[in-house]
Formats: sequence, C-alpha cells, structure tokens
Amino acid sequence: AQRPGKLRDRAQGVALLGHGVEREVKLPFPSVEDARRRVLELGAAPLRPRRLQHDVVVDTADRRLLAAGTALRVRADGDRAYLTFKGPVTAGTVKAREEIETEAASAAALLAICDALGFRPAFRYEKYREEFALPGVVIAVDDTPIGVFVEIEGDEPAIHTLAERLGFSLTEYVTASYRSLFLASALAKDGARDMVFPVAPVPPLPPDLPDSRP
Repeated sequence: AQRPGKLRDRAQGVALLGHGVEREVKLPFPSVEDARRRVLELGAAPLRPRRLQHDVVVDTADRRLLAAGTALRVRADGDRAYLTFKGPVTAGTVKAREEIETEAASAAALLAICDALGFRPAFRYEKYREEFALPGVVIAVDDTPIGVFVEIEGDEPAIHTLAERLGFSLTEYVTASYRSLFLASALAKDGARDMVFPVAPVPPLPPDLPDSRP
C-alpha cells in the first residue's frame, strides 16, 4: 500500500520524503476547468495551487535505466526541488512501482550531481499542476502540452472509488507515463524531442521607442 505518511505530509504542507510504493492512474479530461469542477464537486480539499512543474529524466548514455524499466527524475516544482527514483512497473489495474524520493534546495544542483555521476538529461517534460485531497488519495489536475489529465494517487481501493465517481471505468484508465504518452502524440510525430510548452515570443516594441533590451 502507499506509505501512510505521504497523504498526511502533503495535507500538512510538509515536503514528501520517503520510500514506498506509488499507485496511480491518469484520467483524460477535455479541459482544466472541467477537471477542476468535477474534482471539487466531489468535496476534494485544495492542497497546492496551480504551478509549473519542470521535470528532467536523466539516464546513462546507453539508456541503462530505461532498459531496466526504471527512471531517475529531477523535478523543479515551484520553489521546491526533488530527486525521485522509480522502479519497474508491476502488472495490475493501476500503475504501481517502487518510489524513493527526497527534497533538495536546488534542481540545478541535483542535475549537476547527476551529471557528475554520468546521468544526463534524456527527456524533459512540463505541466501545470494543482493538487487536491480526498480520503486515501491525492488528486492532481495536470495541464500538459499534450492534454489535460486528472492523476489519482493513493490506496488502490480509493483510486477505483474516485475514478468511478468521476465516471470512468477500469478500461478507461491511463497507466502510461507522460513520456510514453508524448511519444505517441502529434508533438513527437512533428519532431519535438521534449514535452515542454512553447516559449512565448518577445513582443515587438512600438516603432517610436528605442530598443534597449540586451
């Protein structure tokens, strides 16, 4: 089962540090507004507001971690940074895998340490995430470059109960990683290498103003 401290720590605003089994599913939604409304209608309590998460999956040059079905991720999450190891996925109706995670002061420092050990960026992905809680689960509304998903993480019976209340059956669960979803998306087919939001262009200056930008 999911480590008991995970939900308590998040609900109290304390950084998650630990070692246990992560159990989760993703459910696709047409929009952030619809996903948020449906979650709040079920009485979910807000945990963390919407913010940008920037994730970097690191690996060896020969993709040793990917070949083993494992992953090592550095996450910049607002003003927080995390290093997470994920073990191989076990078969089942929900996605379940070992997870070891710790917090650090800087995502850049974590990436520098990984680089020194031979683990370099293999895939980058971004999403805007906001989180809610119901008994037994943490619910994330994820706004990504490839669509909107509600990710439910927690105890397996609670995951099934919430998914059913949201109108989803077992056959509609998405257990693929964001990397796998990205590789099957139009973005990847158009040549994108990472699942990131486009950089907003710098607006042109009015013609009567001098350009003092560096």
